[in-house]
Amino acid sequence: MSTMKLTNDSYVITMGTKNFTEKYYRDKDGWVKISAKGNMFRMTAEQFLNHLLPAIAEVKPNLTWKVKYIPKED
Repeated sequence: MSTMKLTNDSYVITMGTKNFTEKYYRDKDGWVKISAKGNMFRMTAEQFLNHLLPAIAEVKPNLTWKVKYIPKED
């Protein structure tokens, strides 16, 4: 029986509006943002939280977010 691996690199977070979507995930080197135009940016965990928390707190109107769990192979 396999156990679920619930580490930061097991998730992909998308945030955006009806006009754009950005993707965030963690790889072996840290957090990554893929912009609406497809550009990749490295970020610290604090920078990632600064993007995520306003969406979760619903501070920015019409900003939606979604988290997808991606199982990792052991």
